[in-house]
Amino acid sequence: MGNWAVNEGLSIFVILVWLGLNVFLFIHYYKFYDDGPKYFYTRKLLGSALALARAPAACLNFNCMLILLPVCRNLLSFLRGSSACCSTRIRRQLDRNLTFHKMVAWMIALHTAIHTIAHLFNVEWCVNARVNNSDPYSVALSEIGDKDNEEYLNFAREKIKNPEGGLYVAVTRLAGITGVVITLCLILIITSSTKTIRRSYFEVFWYTHHLFVIFFIGLAIHGAERIVRGQTKDSLEKHDIKFCENKISEWGTIEQCPVPKFSGNPPMVVTHPFKTIELQMKKKGFKMEVGQYIFVKCPKVSKLEWHPFTLTSAPEEDFFSIHIRIVGDWTEGLFNACGCDKQEFQDAWKLPKIAVDGPFGTASEDVFSYEVVMLVGAGIGVTPFASILKSVWYKYCNNATNLRLKKIYFYWLCRDTHAFEWFADLLQLLETQMQERNNADFLSYNIYLTGWDESQANHFAVHHDEEKDVITGLKQKTQYGRPNWDNEFKTIASQHPK
Repeated sequence: MGNWAVNEGLSIFVILVWLGLNVFLFIHYYKFYDDGPKYFYTRKLLGSALALARAPAACLNFNCMLILLPVCRNLLSFLRGSSACCSTRIRRQLDRNLTFHKMVAWMIALHTAIHTIAHLFNVEWCVNARVNNSDPYSVALSEIGDKDNEEYLNFAREKIKNPEGGLYVAVTRLAGITGVVITLCLILIITSSTKTIRRSYFEVFWYTHHLFVIFFIGLAIHGAERIVRGQTKDSLEKHDIKFCENKISEWGTIEQCPVPKFSGNPPMVVTHPFKTIELQMKKKGFKMEVGQYIFVKCPKVSKLEWHPFTLTSAPEEDFFSIHIRIVGDWTEGLFNACGCDKQEFQDAWKLPKIAVDGPFGTASEDVFSYEVVMLVGAGIGVTPFASILKSVWYKYCNNATNLRLKKIYFYWLCRDTHAFEWFADLLQLLETQMQERNNADFLSYNIYLTGWDESQANHFAVHHDEEKDVITGLKQKTQYGRPNWDNEFKTIASQHPK
């Protein structure tokens, strides 16, 4: 009886935690979209339906993440048989997996209903505003995007009256099509899960439940079009909302009130020498470790191709980045799609959409677990160490006293002098930082140039005695040829015998 009471209490605790997380997510995202400058004009167009659509969307993502876990039989079998992961009392809760599965399903149904109803109002109001059947302010906001170099706020772009206009949005927009499909799947799954259907027509229940595959595919791409748009960061800096709110007829004619631009979180591109581009991106909730890599797809270049790139940013930075050497058709296409072939500055909203899968781990993640590390990179293969060295630099800037890493030996081999240029700035920062902190011995780096011609050799010889290296601008001089690894290993081993 005592064990039963403990187990029952634990079940109630788990349910309360789950309900609490749902309440927290709903309130948090409701406030996020119902307040703040980024979605100020979006709220002018959609009103409270904006927050009422986005808050349950966050809860839907959370519960759709949970819904399959209670019915993963291999996972449950592993947990039941593992005494290391949890106690016997906790493992007994796994026997209530179907009960929790059903509760999560009803929670998904509730948030789907709220989300759908809110978006029905959003679609109606957007279509009405587009055909001038709304207040003048909403009509004016809906006209943004009709001119060149403008980004739309109202996702209803065709001027078709309701109800035809609403149906047109539903069947032409990705969010509308996937929304209809996943809602129908959910209705069929829930209605076929009733006790009567399960007992009398089990096959109907069984096969209908496999619509979850279509449901999750639709869910995954439902928001890809990003039709709920907020004002960009640059636009917020140039366009003072408080000053410009009531001057909508003067937008674009006075300096303080340029026409606002709207989008999701766009990627950014930096061009480095030797046709190497740095792609900087932001995504809420993205977390990485040093040396990890991601797969990247640019639909504008190819809708099917995914390519792996090592992350060159540090976990401490508020963006994540990759460096891409332009060496083939796909990279050349990305180079042109990002406007790197043009001399003028490219606005962020003109850049192509980038899809990211990852990050995924590599052995480089363990670099901070050792007191002494030896890093060897060749050519563009140096990119994992950009992330590592940046992270080391940030840790030193923040006076990281608990850093176990005491010594880094860094070797970089390159065939061409131009390949050094994009990475030299980072090494200069590290070199200066270590010298200022009287710890210049922390980083020993050796750069090897494996290819050169006679004219280059003569130039190097003339400037050999200068304080800084003629190629990299660093105090450490570039060496020529390849390292003698036997000698390098013996030297390092003798300095660190343990």
